[in-house]
Amino acid sequence: MDTDLITLTGLRVHGRHGVFDHEREAGQDFIIDVALRTSTTEAAASDDLKHTVDYGALADTLADIVAGEPVNLIETLAGRLADACLALDRVHSAVVTVHKPQAPIAQHFTDVSVTIERSVR
Repeated sequence: MDTDLITLTGLRVHGRHGVFDHEREAGQDFIIDVALRTSTTEAAASDDLKHTVDYGALADTLADIVAGEPVNLIETLAGRLADACLALDRVHSAVVTVHKPQAPIAQHFTDVSVTIERSVR
């Protein structure tokens, strides 16, 4: 079976995730990257959206999760996002990166992120 790659990068969503009260109250932007393994052979042959992953709908689903119920850890958030990706028909595996560029760290930094990879069992 072909395993092609569909990616969505730089999805910026305001969420209220973190272990500190001020993170939950004010929230901050999170940036999401996903890479999905799937076969695009049927979609390429038919030129029909129903034979592939609708990345517009995927972006909406991921944004709803990030903007939704807060969690303490971005590892937990990444797991929820991966589960949503794997729930899609045709997706064999997902690599999800959650970036937290405004993490409460006293040192100067550019980004903090967690990347997880999950596959259909």
